[in-house]
Amino acid sequence: MNTYLIFLRGINVSGQKKIKMVDLRQGLEKLGFKKVRTYIQSGNIVLETPSTDHKGIEADIKNRIKNDFGFDVPVLLKTITSLQEILRDNPFKEEAVKKNLYFTLLYESPTEGLVEEFNKLHFKNEDFHIAAQCVYLHCKQGAGKAKLNNNLIENKLRLTATTRNLNTMLKMIALAEA
Repeated sequence: MNTYLIFLRGINVSGQKKIKMVDLRQGLEKLGFKKVRTYIQSGNIVLETPSTDHKGIEADIKNRIKNDFGFDVPVLLKTITSLQEILRDNPFKEEAVKKNLYFTLLYESPTEGLVEEFNKLHFKNEDFHIAAQCVYLHCKQGAGKAKLNNNLIENKLRLTATTRNLNTMLKMIALAEA
């Protein structure tokens, strides 16, 4: 069996695209996924399957959500190793940063030209670093007040992304390794 970490973009935010995690788990189990676990209400899933077809798994989950709940949701699959690499490569390692550290997981790698343009931007009290799989964010005053957010990153880099804090990233790895 292969263990995968699944991240959904934009569910249960401000009353939009509401999905109960118990219903989501049941729907994924009907698809044949095993040991389906969720963490909080923002679309964090750990599951097992014999399949190694990452795009196929993403498509199956996306279609199940569309059929069960009636809306499209971007689905991102990560392996334990890829999530550990993202954490390992984090450029903001100081202890004081951890409270306000966020990871914008990218559904595809950004183009070089758009990264160059993005790197010219500056945000007061916010630092960032763009990598192939992730935009690392240090929002010194928290994500709630940040100008540099998921929507801005998607617009400027012209791709789909979903953002998680450090605690969620660590919890997902712990769930996957359990």
